This record gives sequence, structure tokens and C-alpha cells, in this order.
Amino acid sequence: MAELLQDVPHRALAVYAHPDDPDVSCGGTLAAWAAAGCEVHTLICTDGGKGTADPDVEPKELIAARAEEAAAAAALLGVTGQTFLGVPDGELEDESWFRETLVAAVRRLQPEVVLCPDPTAVFFGQDYFNHRDHRITGFVVLDAVAPAAAMPHYFPEAGPAHQVSTVLLSGTLEPDVWIDITTTVEMKGAAVGCHRSQFPDGGEWAATAMRLAAEDAGRHAGVPCAEGFRRLRLGG
Repeated sequence: MAELLQDVPHRALAVYAHPDDPDVSCGGTLAAWAAAGCEVHTLICTDGGKGTADPDVEPKELIAARAEEAAAAAALLGVTGQTFLGVPDGELEDESWFRETLVAAVRRLQPEVVLCPDPTAVFFGQDYFNHRDHRITGFVVLDAVAPAAAMPHYFPEAGPAHQVSTVLLSGTLEPDVWIDITTTVEMKGAAVGCHRSQFPDGGEWAATAMRLAAEDAGRHAGVPCAEGFRRLRLGG
């Protein structure tokens, strides 16, 4: 039987690769938790400067636009704090500095729950395979959360150790828990719609696809609309 998560964490951190990723991946959950009193933080790893098929777009202008779009979306969802690492798109690597940066963020914010991409989800049928930045981000988040952030001798200069209780992996092929976003699915759609640079022909199709996905997840969860995740329970 599908497990519907009811508990709202006191503090949550969503770590994703691109400026629109938190909203697309778990915007309904973040909005629902924020409305229930959770302190929600997002950390975006890249600058989004290559996120266009238009060769005439100036990357510096796109970076600025995408930062503004992400800030507007975060405000709609009720996000408390948003951090940008500013790595150029496509240049994320599984490196020590990246792990240390995420360890420092986890130790500073002390979230109970961390959300990130499922790095093991690669092939989605014949029409899509997962972006490299998503996969790298997911693996580095997992390595930063466990064991590094919880063990004091990993990156001791990054602050006192903190044990994350739960990691929720989005964009997974193996969801095993769901969160009801029936009351926030429209808010998620509005947040996704803030990313106008990603929808030069209008975002109606994206809003439709998002709602259909939420309704499909809802059928698994027994509610009108949901987001599904693969859960890792780490203790704490």
C-alpha cells in the first residue's frame, strides 16, 4: 500500500542543479511544508547560463534573468532562504570542494530533511535521459549528507556535525513515499511559470504536464495530486 507522508519537518533543504529544478521537482511539497510552518531552504548549484537553445541569447543576461525567476518562484512557495553556487551549467563535478560546500550548508542550516535528485534514475523511456548536472548533484548531496555532514572529522572546518534524518529523492523511477500537494499544486504551477526564460513559446504545456504528473502520482497515493519520492532514512 502506498505510504503518504504526513509529518512536516521543522526545517528542510532542497538541493538541485538548475534554477527551475526545485520548483519542477518538489515545488508542491516545499509550498505545503512552508504553509505548515516548515523553514524551507533551497540551494541551486549552477548559474543557468546555458539553459537556452537560442544562440543569440547573451549568457550573462540569461544568468541574471534566471536568478530573478528563481527568486520570484521561491517567494511564491514561501521559501525562507535561497543560495546560488553559480557553477556554469554542465561543469558540475564530483569534487571535494563541492562536497565540502554542501556539508557546510547542511551543518549551518541543520535540516531534518534534504531533498535532491535521484542520481540513479537515468533513462526515462525512449524520449528522455537524466541531465548530467542532475546526476552529479544527486550523488554529491548523498555523499555530503552521509557520512560526511554527520561525522566531525569530515571537513571539520565546515562546522559542527549534523545528522540529517531523511533524504527524499525526486525524479525517481522507484518512488516509495508520496506527499499530498492537492492544496499547493496550483502554487507549484505558478512557481514553475515564473521561469519564463525556459518557456519562450509560453508555459501552458509545462503547467499541463506538471498537473498530469501530479494527478498520476496522486492515483498511487490515494489523493487528487501528489509528488512521489524515494526515501532514505538515516536516523538522527
